[in-house]
Amino acid sequence: MWNEYGREMINTGTVDPIRYPIGTFQAPQQFEDGKVQEWIAAIRGLPNDLRAAVFGLNDEQLNTPYRDGGWTVAQVVHHLADASMNAFLRTKWGVTEDDPTVKPFAESEWAKTADACSLPIEPSLLLLDGLHARWTTLLESMTEADFHRLIQPEGALRPMPLYVLTALYAWHGRHHTAQIVSLRKRKGW
Repeated sequence: MWNEYGREMINTGTVDPIRYPIGTFQAPQQFEDGKVQEWIAAIRGLPNDLRAAVFGLNDEQLNTPYRDGGWTVAQVVHHLADASMNAFLRTKWGVTEDDPTVKPFAESEWAKTADACSLPIEPSLLLLDGLHARWTTLLESMTEADFHRLIQPEGALRPMPLYVLTALYAWHGRHHTAQIVSLRKRKGW
């Protein structure tokens, strides 16, 4: 089942705590400046938080799935780089164009490509450093009116305001970082 923004909905009564260690995304119903500032801070902090989560892991650990049937830790890191690139571009389109249609990316297919399966994580960590510096600079420059600008996710029932996109990707970074931290705790790493 999909929500109005074209995102897969999870039955919150049966959330798998290993897959969703911080819970599922709950879209904000209205703009709140204080919340937007929290989301921007989370987006700014993702590169450092992720580096801390993977610090000291060896190749075997990086190639361990965070859950049965899930991505490896390395694939999660590369996925965060892929998702952040897409989110940054969606933000830029939303600020510079009127109601742009944005294409989703096939996350599970992207996670199977050679760069996501065999490349060391450092290139994606470096990409996140620079990308998140640019993205947060853009977000911090936006007005309330900018955050109300809309993007149209392909296949969604309704457009998504940029404040919802910002909330989504703040959650997204925390979500995947928590998956890695949770695995480390479970494995005693």
